[in-house]
Amino acid sequence: MVNRTRPGAPGGAASPVRRAAQAVGIVFLVIGVLGFIPGITSNYGTMQFAGHTSDAKLLGLFQVSVLHNIVHLLFGVAGVLMARTVSGARTFLVGGGAIYLVLWLYGLIVGHNSGANFIPVNGADNWLHLLLGIGMIALGLALTRRPADRR
Repeated sequence: MVNRTRPGAPGGAASPVRRAAQAVGIVFLVIGVLGFIPGITSNYGTMQFAGHTSDAKLLGLFQVSVLHNIVHLLFGVAGVLMARTVSGARTFLVGGGAIYLVLWLYGLIVGHNSGANFIPVNGADNWLHLLLGIGMIALGLALTRRPADRR
């Protein structure tokens, strides 16, 4: 059963978890678009579709590729769409946070110059993935906590 409610109702448009998921989704959409803009992405001419040889860096810091930018765009679309319901918003934040923690571990394990680094990720990406993972899970859990029964 899908949890759709009218605006203003519990779980409606004013729901904090829905607003958080929508905001996170919009941020991912913006980041995905910015990754395709020369100047905001340094070394833009070296951007590859995928792989560690892409020397393009969003904001001069985070290694990106066409695939990396597309993943940000798709993640953003998922966040905006899933923010339509409380359960979807919570799933996006907690599940997405778990995905980012897996990406953080992946970035720690795989060598940055390895062919297995197809996304690509660098040290700055690893720290960002850790913070995103923890932050998204915390938002999803904290904003959907049920108050304890008071007797």
